[in-house]
Amino acid sequence: MDTVDAIPEQALAWHQSGEGAVLATVVQTWGSAPRRVGSQLAISGTGQIVGSVSGGCVEGAVIVEALEALETGELRELEFGVSDDDAFAVGLACGGTIRVLVEPVGAVMPELLLQDLVAARAARTPVAYVVDLDRSDRWLDHTGFQDRFRMDRSGFEPDSRVFVGIHNPPLRLVVVGAVHIAQALLPMARIAGYDPAVIDPREAFASAARFPDTQLLHDWPDEAVEKLGLDTRTALVLLTHDPKLDDPALEKALRSGCFYIGALGSTRTHAKRATRLSEAGFTKAEIGRIHAPIGLDIGAASPAEIAVSVIAQMTQVLRQGDRR
Repeated sequence: MDTVDAIPEQALAWHQSGEGAVLATVVQTWGSAPRRVGSQLAISGTGQIVGSVSGGCVEGAVIVEALEALETGELRELEFGVSDDDAFAVGLACGGTIRVLVEPVGAVMPELLLQDLVAARAARTPVAYVVDLDRSDRWLDHTGFQDRFRMDRSGFEPDSRVFVGIHNPPLRLVVVGAVHIAQALLPMARIAGYDPAVIDPREAFASAARFPDTQLLHDWPDEAVEKLGLDTRTALVLLTHDPKLDDPALEKALRSGCFYIGALGSTRTHAKRATRLSEAGFTKAEIGRIHAPIGLDIGAASPAEIAVSVIAQMTQVLRQGDRR
C-alpha cells in the first residue's frame, strides 16, 4: 500500500460532497504486474481520479467499470492481462496479470467504515481493511495480521477469499544529532521511503543550510521526541555521543513503540550507556532494544558507509524483526 497517497481520504471527500466515489484496489497479481497488491485508485462520480492500479495500462477500463458500478451500486471484480508492449511502456521487462476489486463507497463500502479507516490513517495507527468476498463482509482490524503489517504486504489469506488490505503509516526517521553521519543518512532514508526529522538544540549544527528541506527541531531531545511521537513506524537514531543529548531521547524511546532504536558509539561507550539506563530504572530487556554499536557490521568507516549500515539494519529490523 502506498501510504503517502491520500487515496481513501479523497474517496471519502468525494462521497461526502455528493459526487460519489469508488475505490479500486489491486487484490492479486501474476507475473510482472505494474503495481503491487494493495495499490489503489479512487474515482469520483465525475471521472476524476487519484492513485493508480496499473501505472496507466488499464486505468481507462477500470474507470469505465467503476462509473458503471457506482450507478448500479454493485461490487465488481476485474481481471486484466498487461501486454508486453504496455508493460514496457511503464518501465517493466514483461507483462503480467492483475485482479482489481471495485467498491462504490456507500453502496458497497460503508461510509462509516471508510471514515474509521481514514481516522486511523490520520492517527498513524496501522490498520487492515479486510473483505470477505464470499460473505460480502467488511471490517477493520488493528491487532491481527502482524506479519502483513511488518512486511507491508496486502493480499488474500491462504486458501480463502478473504482479502487483507494493509494501511501502514508512512515510515519516519528521527535523528538526534545533526552531525556529518546524519547528512549522509538523510538522503538515503528518503530514498528508502522515510520522512526524516533532525533534533539538535545546537542551531549551528541543525541548520537549513546543512539539512535542506528537512524538519528541524531545536528543542531538548526528550521534548522534541514527545512532540513528534514515537510509534511502530518510527526509527530513532542517536548520533551525538553526548549523554546529555542522547539519553533523554533514549529514555522516551525505550518506553515507546518505535520499531528501531540505534545509538552511535563503541562497545565500551554502550556499556556505560547501559549502566546509566539501568541506574535510571530500565530493565535489561528494555536496554536490549538498543542497537549499539549502530548499524550492521560491514566494516563501515566513512560517514556514508556508516549510513548504509544503519539503513540496512533498520530495514532488517522492520522486515524481519530483531534477529539478535
